[in-house]
Amino acid sequence: MEKYLDIIKNSYSGYWNYLKFELIDINHWDNYFYGLIAISLLVWILELIFPWRKNQPIFRKDFWLDTFYMFFNFFLLNLIVFIALSNTVSEFFNDILATIGLSVKDFELFDVDNLPKWLGLFIFFLVADFVQWNTHRLLHRVDWLWNFHKVHHSVKQMGFAAHLRYHWMEPVMYKSLLYIPIAIIGGFDAQDVAIVHFFNITIGHLNHANLGWDYGILKYIFNNPKMHIWHHAKELPKHARYGVNYGITLSLWDYIFKTDYIPYSGRDIELGFEGDENFPKDFVSQELYPAFHKKNNT
Repeated sequence: MEKYLDIIKNSYSGYWNYLKFELIDINHWDNYFYGLIAISLLVWILELIFPWRKNQPIFRKDFWLDTFYMFFNFFLLNLIVFIALSNTVSEFFNDILATIGLSVKDFELFDVDNLPKWLGLFIFFLVADFVQWNTHRLLHRVDWLWNFHKVHHSVKQMGFAAHLRYHWMEPVMYKSLLYIPIAIIGGFDAQDVAIVHFFNITIGHLNHANLGWDYGILKYIFNNPKMHIWHHAKELPKHARYGVNYGITLSLWDYIFKTDYIPYSGRDIELGFEGDENFPKDFVSQELYPAFHKKNNT
């Protein structure tokens, strides 16, 4: 038990030092804090220059709430609980394997260090995106998970910052289900992963932005604003009652597995979910949903 307590303590101090370093040192290209700000400003400027919904205000509904979510989920959530939790669970998992004479290394299919860097990153990107696509489907199909995912679908006007409005339980699900597939590949360098991460953030911001883009023929590969807005549609046909267009960065999984749905321009469709008028509107109530929420129609 003492070992796990030390892991928790070191996780807090280590991440706090990392966060201070991110805020102070702007001289490394893989600085997530300023990288997030740069990507957000760039996509917001694109929204202002090329707005799809021209009557949508510059500071759209819940703009500041989503901006807070963006920094909370990307940085503060890790400090409060996630880094300590994930490091402890990882060590616990390794200890269980050790009792039967195994380690995570024993499950590696191959080491990306033995591959050309571009191929290793491509494999990492594809595997991660496919696992996240399936996780996203679970969030819609399993009732207790959907209760957490409602936070993201409570967005009523799309904008870049809506990308990172999500319940604290979502990264627990995503990273838990991603742990083993990534572990069995092995050999990833932190800076290499940063390249993929920044690309995913950019696509995610664009998917939620007030932009009428679909990238032409590339829409069958990459998720895009015209496709993703239908994922947030309040009304969908009966055959799609669990949702559509689950793509995170790639849209190709939806086209392959027939979960794509773009019947017409979704520029002015109503967003949300049935009963969202009763859903909490403030950050604290949303983060505590559904545990401390009165029973209602949601």
